[in-house]
Amino acid sequence: MPEKAFMKGNEALAEAAIRAGCRYFFGYPITPQSEIPHYMAKHLPRYGGVYLQSESEVAAINMVHGASGAGARVLTSSSGPGISLKSEGISFLAGAELPAVIANIMRGGPGLGNTQPSQADYHQATRGGGHGDYKTIVLAPYSVQEVVDLTYKAFHLADNYRTPVIILGDGFLGQMMEPVELPQMIEPEDLPSKPWATVGKGRRTRNIVTSLCLPPEENDALNRKLQKKYNLISEKETLVETYLLEDADYIIAAFGITARIALAAVDLARKEGIKAGLVRPITLWPFPEKELAKSAENAKGILTVELNMGQMVDDVRLAVSGKAPVKFYGVTGGLFPTPKDILTEIKKLEVAVNG
Repeated sequence: MPEKAFMKGNEALAEAAIRAGCRYFFGYPITPQSEIPHYMAKHLPRYGGVYLQSESEVAAINMVHGASGAGARVLTSSSGPGISLKSEGISFLAGAELPAVIANIMRGGPGLGNTQPSQADYHQATRGGGHGDYKTIVLAPYSVQEVVDLTYKAFHLADNYRTPVIILGDGFLGQMMEPVELPQMIEPEDLPSKPWATVGKGRRTRNIVTSLCLPPEENDALNRKLQKKYNLISEKETLVETYLLEDADYIIAAFGITARIALAAVDLARKEGIKAGLVRPITLWPFPEKELAKSAENAKGILTVELNMGQMVDDVRLAVSGKAPVKFYGVTGGLFPTPKDILTEIKKLEVAVNG
């Protein structure tokens, strides 16, 4: 494939994973992410990789556990209900300190919901999603190019910190097509070695990879070790993009595809003399708390826009800590706001603040 291409978001994610050295995919089809397993089924064998459609999402995440434990770069993908079924396995990966990349192309919920785009899995992704005290790095792209860039980056982060990384997209990003520049191909043999991996007793010192930790003192030590790692990730890996914040009176906080709509709303507001700006978290965890807190110091109000009933708004309020009023605007079910809709909400916030 050429270094530049016109690709659908799901297929671009799969191609970026292959170029990042991923040679194993285990998953199960579910709309709106099914193009990812389709692409992997077609292309992975060309690179000596293995594609396997599992009998269930539970099976898929446990296959990921096995491949990662053996030192491989491995990807799985799903949406909504499928990610829920994988949550126990994701907790196992975190507890065993195993790297893996998990793509969630979000659909409407709760339950079976519908197959339309959504951002309602924010809490599930950023709060761990499964049992126990653990975190996953969560990356939220807002364009097909960023789907490529963040997927490529996700494998490096996963290996570097020995942790699961979630690519949190949505049906819009998964299905839309845009031009992309593809990164260079990394061959698995060129990746750094993993001395902790279970590669066979005869090849190196015997390793045991497990999240089972029965003695209370040992389990406490594991949790403290994990928290130390998460603190380091928070210090070094937080990503955020801002737009026209220097003199902004009103700030929109939005992630993923919604941030693209909000960007246009900021421009509309500026044309009408309203000083608006945008904060776009790229890492949903670690969340850019410091950046939001700083932006709120001179702001009159903050509007959080999401494709859900209000989830990231909780983190925005915690970060802002009362420095400015925070209002929420969201739609669900596959509906989405227009820039004019968001501009209307900015004007409502302006009236509420100024009386």
